[in-house]
Amino acid sequence: MILIADSGSTKTDWCLADETRSIAFKTTGINPYFQTDDEIRRILSREVLERLPITEITEVCFYGAGCATPSQCRMIAGLLQYVIGCEQVEVNSDLLGAARALCGNEPGIACILGTGSNSCYYDGKGIARQVPPLGFILGDEGSGADLGRRLVADCLKGELSEPLQERFFSRFQLSREQIMQAVYKEPFPNRFLASLSPFIAENLDEPEMRTLAIDAFTSFFRRNVLHYPQGEKVHMVGSVAYYYRPVLQEVARSLSLTTGKILSAPLTELVKYHLNAAN
Repeated sequence: MILIADSGSTKTDWCLADETRSIAFKTTGINPYFQTDDEIRRILSREVLERLPITEITEVCFYGAGCATPSQCRMIAGLLQYVIGCEQVEVNSDLLGAARALCGNEPGIACILGTGSNSCYYDGKGIARQVPPLGFILGDEGSGADLGRRLVADCLKGELSEPLQERFFSRFQLSREQIMQAVYKEPFPNRFLASLSPFIAENLDEPEMRTLAIDAFTSFFRRNVLHYPQGEKVHMVGSVAYYYRPVLQEVARSLSLTTGKILSAPLTELVKYHLNAAN
């Protein structure tokens, strides 16, 4: 049986599967940029091992945010081998996982829009070109963190109408001081900001919110997708991609881009990809 994981900063989706059955579950996100070896080992030991018949696992394929360099991939692979006890472990970036799920063996532009954002040109075999995402401070345009950052900044600077500001503070029960604390003092400010972004989707009928979303997605396409070979379909995966798909499609059309698949998560298609490859 193959154990496949798609891991972001917020959560990890797991599936243990063969041709006849599958076991799917979620755990805390795993990201070597933000977590130590011990923290990741605890997640694997406490949240993964308890749910799996580890004696049946023959292969592990892990796709993760933060798995962008050989050293990070080796670290995660070593932890998986140690905790799960499987020697055949493959660790790749979440971007390659997204590309395989969205494009299979065909070329295309693959994008992730979730807590963070990322993109690449996939040639049908691997990532042929990638604009660096740079994280939520320098990049991650169009991500949940970017949308939340824009929302909070507009709210705290008085750029939103009074009714929208009141609706925001009522919705989340947060004070200005709590927001500043969460952004500048607490761990994972990107997760905190992304957790606020559903407010925009809930209020897209308000011109201010629609303009905010359009600006964020226009920035994502202009600063990332337009750098890739044109003419290929733009495929997207992630919670933001899924819940904002009408706005994303509208912005893409305005930039003469053609959208393809838009998935909420890549795991189901990744399982199909690996089972087909195994056969």
